[in-house]
Amino acid sequence: MAGAGVTSICLHGPESSGKSTVGPRLAKVLGGQYLPEYGRDYAEAHGTDFIMADLVAIGQGHDAMLARAMADGPWPVVTDTDPLMTAVWADMLFGTRDPWFARWNRLSDFYLLFAPDLPWIEDGTRLFGTRAARQRFFDLSRAELDRRGVRYALIEGQGESRYANCIAALEHFGIRPHLC
Repeated sequence: MAGAGVTSICLHGPESSGKSTVGPRLAKVLGGQYLPEYGRDYAEAHGTDFIMADLVAIGQGHDAMLARAMADGPWPVVTDTDPLMTAVWADMLFGTRDPWFARWNRLSDFYLLFAPDLPWIEDGTRLFGTRAARQRFFDLSRAELDRRGVRYALIEGQGESRYANCIAALEHFGIRPHLC
């Protein structure tokens, strides 16, 4: 069971870093629900030739999904990214962001920041596969969490150790999964 008062945990970080693999498992072990990445569905439906309006639409779409999940429960909601991550996408693609992102404030209680230490897997929606681009994406992701002053833990490791590191990070911050 999650720590008292924890209603949301966000998986944050660059592409192909294990967020979508770990997310459903974390939600299950925490007794909560998993909220998939809205941006992936959007990209599959509309393509990846984004303009800023697309990123705002992605941010707003994910925010609407998050608001519904938070209202309905069960908690915690484990969300595969949020509009903070979409803001980082804007930084990566355009070097700037729409003012909507600065106004967005439905922050999660805790963030898990996934390092780009897994092999790159192309899936048709990912754009930043070079080592340099992945590192820049990670650095911008971390900077956004620092700028917002949120609680977060860095997640690294291969295979099962990555999941174990997520559990250890949550436990360190008093978020107790029901491991069985």
